[in-house]
Amino acid sequence: MKTILRVAGTELRTLFYSPIAWFLMIIFLIQCSIAYTSVVEIIARDQEAGNLLRMSMTDFIFLSNRGVFASVLKNIYLYMPLLTMGLISRETSSGTIKLLHSSPIKVREIVLGKFLSMVFYSLLLVLFAGIFVVTGIFQIPNLDTGMLVSALLAFLLLLCAYAAIGLFMSSLTNYQIVAAICTFVMFGVLSYVGELWQGIPFVRNLTYFLSLSGRTSNMAFGLITTKDVIYFLVIMYLFLSLSIYKMRSDMESKPALVRWGRYVLAMAVTLTIGYISSIPSLVGYYDATAQKLRTLTPNAQRIIKELGDDQLEVIAYTNLLGNHYNLGSPESYNSTLRKWEPYMRFKHNMKLSSVLYYDTVLDNPNFVRYMGGKSAEEIAKRIADSKDMKLSDFKSPAEIRKIIDLRPEYNRYVMQLKYKGRSTFLRVYNDNRQWPDEPEVSAAFKRLQQAKMPKIVFLTGNLQRDINKVGDREYKALTNLKTFRNSLINQGFDVDTLSLASQAIPSDISALVLADPKVALTPAEMNKLEEYISNGGNILIAGEPGKQAILNPLLATLGVKMMDGLIVQPTKEMQPELVTPFITQTVSSFFKPLEHAAHDSARATMPGTTSLSYSDSGAFKVSPLLVTDPKGTWLKQGKLVSDSAEVLFDSAAGDKRGSFPTAISLTRNINGKEQRIIISADADFMSNAELQRFNLRSANFVFNTGLFSWLSYGEFPIDTSRPPVEDYKLNVTKDQAKFFKLLFVWIAPGILLACGAILLIRRKRK
Repeated sequence: MKTILRVAGTELRTLFYSPIAWFLMIIFLIQCSIAYTSVVEIIARDQEAGNLLRMSMTDFIFLSNRGVFASVLKNIYLYMPLLTMGLISRETSSGTIKLLHSSPIKVREIVLGKFLSMVFYSLLLVLFAGIFVVTGIFQIPNLDTGMLVSALLAFLLLLCAYAAIGLFMSSLTNYQIVAAICTFVMFGVLSYVGELWQGIPFVRNLTYFLSLSGRTSNMAFGLITTKDVIYFLVIMYLFLSLSIYKMRSDMESKPALVRWGRYVLAMAVTLTIGYISSIPSLVGYYDATAQKLRTLTPNAQRIIKELGDDQLEVIAYTNLLGNHYNLGSPESYNSTLRKWEPYMRFKHNMKLSSVLYYDTVLDNPNFVRYMGGKSAEEIAKRIADSKDMKLSDFKSPAEIRKIIDLRPEYNRYVMQLKYKGRSTFLRVYNDNRQWPDEPEVSAAFKRLQQAKMPKIVFLTGNLQRDINKVGDREYKALTNLKTFRNSLINQGFDVDTLSLASQAIPSDISALVLADPKVALTPAEMNKLEEYISNGGNILIAGEPGKQAILNPLLATLGVKMMDGLIVQPTKEMQPELVTPFITQTVSSFFKPLEHAAHDSARATMPGTTSLSYSDSGAFKVSPLLVTDPKGTWLKQGKLVSDSAEVLFDSAAGDKRGSFPTAISLTRNINGKEQRIIISADADFMSNAELQRFNLRSANFVFNTGLFSWLSYGEFPIDTSRPPVEDYKLNVTKDQAKFFKLLFVWIAPGILLACGAILLIRRKRK
């Protein structure tokens, strides 16, 4: 060990007596300084302007695309080849390697000593990056230091792996520039190898393990896994072993079989360890983040634990003609594995498999036009040929239907989960994320456990809103649109319809929905509803202005009335009948994502609503859920004419100003449980049109989800929400940010430059 340390010390002196080591340290410090201070200054200016960003400063300053570690990890590959190119090649070209070979120093000690010097230099670079972590502790309250320490570890391991690769490349040639170029090439090869032969199951596991690409992503964001740590260690082992064997072969006369056998053995050991360490059941995890952000939420973990030790099989059915073929293609296996990894961490015996097929895509109206009169087989053959695949690798429509009929799933990419002889579907969605998140996966797991899913029944027979139609005013998106992530069926609910004229109301449902009947209820239907309510059943009643007479008889039994008239909210951009009421504090207890909605003055949209009046003296406790803004809204009487005249307040016509409730909740204790009722003076806020544009201007969907969660006593959707970020504030003013920029970008590198210059000048004089 003493010899290794002496070799390392000699190499470090040589390194620091050359300008290159000082130059790279200065450039690295400037790079980190610019990345840190630029983002800090932007945030400081925003805060002084009154714009408090509700986001994690740890993520934004250190881990975002503009952050410190993102900048460092993206460019650090440029540093190591310049440092390692002369480690062995300098000795070879100058002839000193012969002296080393003739000395009592072993080849292993030479290689490990030179590698240790690079480890020490890497620690210096990590120390420079750590300066900004320490600075962040003082400037950012509640900084997630665990995440940043994990990122520093990733940075160190990456540097050491690069150093081992560079050292081996330096042993291959006498020319330092050639060694540097070869090191760059090897970095590229190791980054690209993970994309090779991904369609061959066994080979793809090995090439994927060897790939450098993305290896630091988990640790950079706070999740330390044994397979990632082992990867860097075995890469160091591999290239250090190759370096030792290469130097030995230069001084020994061994048969070619022996020399090449050493290299093959080192590679075999590396791949074996890598393959074993990547087996899901053998992977260890440590979430270094303060709030365990890289781990499944407790509710998701609990549901997985309830599955027990029985095997869970996930079969992905991938349609060659579908829009999501890339999610299930053989080449995307490892990408899919990464998506399932958070669940496999807690359920080791999950089995992933894939079935390839081709069939007409039923939810794509342009598909028939795309086919241009050709059959599905002809189109599939053309696409398979373009991908250098055989059509025989894909099951035909007739073959796949013998296994499973996917037409109810529109022949889209879908995953079938099998467990204890039971099965359910897990879908991908038509949004930017596509892949199911924790709530959708957890809901599917609950279905496999044969849990009693909350059942929402929508009444039909009186021209109510239809849950099976996609028109703007209908309710398919809310209830059973399979391609919509937030649809009730994808969040763990069962939905059904019922006609009061011919059917009785089941006693085991979670809630009943009566939405905008256009025909008056018959006495028999009214009796069924009144009996259901009197027995403590939960119900959501939604009406529409102009049809007050249809629902008011039923609402009267609850002490509620839909007022005459229409609430108007004239604006320059939208029609006056589009009202945007505030979500009240009452709703914040319905659903976790709604906790901050009322505090942040979130609004829903109601394209045509009136006011509700109610009495607090009845059996129910009444709470407003949505209330209009008293500024700029009023309850207008008479006919609304907005296309030819400006809408004005007219007190003589009976118009009234004020803050009007447009949705309320009623509760009471009956039959040993709390009965829950919701009444809305508008039925459009749950319509397809409003939900499909909720991201643009309102909180309609999260509000609707909260209503059904409350009606089902919070069973679903599965609560996978996380605590709000605590590190959202920066304790730095604009002027202080400018000072730190001057200090880190100019003064600190200047001091480092002066130290390096003094050392080099004194060395030259000696």
